[in-house]
Amino acid sequence: MSRPIFFAHANGFPSATYGKLFAALEPDYQVQHLEQHGHDPRFPVNDNWSNLVDELIHHVQGLDQPVWGVGHSLGGVLHFHAALQRPELYRGVVMLDSPVLTLADRLVIRTAKRLGFIDRITPAGRTLGRRERFADQAEARAYFAGKTLFRGFDPDCLDAYVQHGLTPDAAGLRLRFDPQTEINIFRSVPHQSPGRLKQLKVPLAMVRGSKSRVVLPHHASLVKRAPGCEYISLPGGHMFPLERPQDTAHLLKSLFQRWSTSELIEPKA
Repeated sequence: MSRPIFFAHANGFPSATYGKLFAALEPDYQVQHLEQHGHDPRFPVNDNWSNLVDELIHHVQGLDQPVWGVGHSLGGVLHFHAALQRPELYRGVVMLDSPVLTLADRLVIRTAKRLGFIDRITPAGRTLGRRERFADQAEARAYFAGKTLFRGFDPDCLDAYVQHGLTPDAAGLRLRFDPQTEINIFRSVPHQSPGRLKQLKVPLAMVRGSKSRVVLPHHASLVKRAPGCEYISLPGGHMFPLERPQDTAHLLKSLFQRWSTSELIEPKA
């Protein structure tokens, strides 16, 4: 019987948005997920995302076996930090357009926080003042389809975001993912890590969208040099899991099958 995948979403995109990716992974893999990270009052957003990592660990450790940890953007970083702290919970980690930050990256982030320009180097600035409410799903779909971030989405994934990313209110529909929480997550991007890449005790793959402006060449170089880690590129931008969900699922299946074979040949210490 195959072991479960625990998926962690990108900031602002509830897990149900990735339904087409999940469907393409089943029935070979059972996909578990938390619907929205950062919304549980027991784990409020804090600097360096340590509470969000604790939230993820809380849910992963409740399963009866180690998981394949798959995360997009925010979610990939959370899995990386969780696996550094609790490697026994994982069989491997795949970061979908999530960077493993270098020392230089972390110094820049720390400086930006101290000097007050973090909104200029993260998407927080673009999130401020974003539209939150819509009359109906048709209006919302037309709006998002015209935005650069959504332009390459698979049509089914865009429909899923409109369906699951919005919730009814008195005036029609509003964003389900709290905008202030989304901004707080961007503003608290980690400048500290619970460990270094070479300390990771499970396999790791960083998968970059070929047109991404988030994972950069120096991030790829860092991963390529680390034992037990690999770098892969797929067509698309930062949102490639929602642009090419079936290609993403095919890659994940190939990775997990290869890693499982390696475990049988040479179990990790």
